[in-house]
Amino acid sequence: MSLARRATAELVGTAFLVACVIGSGIAASRLSPDDTGLQLLENSLATGAVLVALILTLQPVSAVFNPVVSAVEAALGLIRWSEAAVLAAAQVLGGILGAVVANLMFDLDAVTWSTHERSAGHLWLGEVVATLGLVLVVFGGIRSGRTESIAFAVGGYIAAAYWFTSSTSFANPAVTIARMFSNTFAGIDPSSVAMFVLMQVVGGALALGLVRLLFPVTELAEGAVR
Repeated sequence: MSLARRATAELVGTAFLVACVIGSGIAASRLSPDDTGLQLLENSLATGAVLVALILTLQPVSAVFNPVVSAVEAALGLIRWSEAAVLAAAQVLGGILGAVVANLMFDLDAVTWSTHERSAGHLWLGEVVATLGLVLVVFGGIRSGRTESIAFAVGGYIAAAYWFTSSTSFANPAVTIARMFSNTFAGIDPSSVAMFVLMQVVGGALALGLVRLLFPVTELAEGAVR
């Protein structure tokens, strides 16, 4: 599988993911303007569902949509670090594109910088937990030989993590960066992005250690996450 095809799949998939996250957040805030809990429910269900659909569709090519997951792939020897860098760039670019499209679909300016500040210790802890759990779900499935169920596991986990983590589970640097381009329900202030991304990297590193401890296999199928 060529790197160009994989990068294109990552760009397209991440664009659709972010368009769903932001678009469903805008729709939820308009449909349920006086009920934040209902808004979050609508946003989380849509995000979980689109993840299942996108992973099932793009998995034969590449369906990671997350630079932390790509980095863990490289750390486990599934892909080269140079490939991980290219895929991560495609994921970030796709996420930004998805944010712009979501804004335009709901008759907003293409870019509206978010003013939703998310800077607090408990939110950073939430991002560590959210990302750790996501990476564990993905690679636990791979090392257990259950790659066909990863789409449902990831979609279910993210839908749940919207609720049980204080940060509402961004768990993805590409998605986090993209969400600062929309001053809507799912947005994040640019000043809050760096710490969120750092905590996601910490969560990914902790998950890498757990994966190696809990699933100590010697060989992984190359590209199994895709």
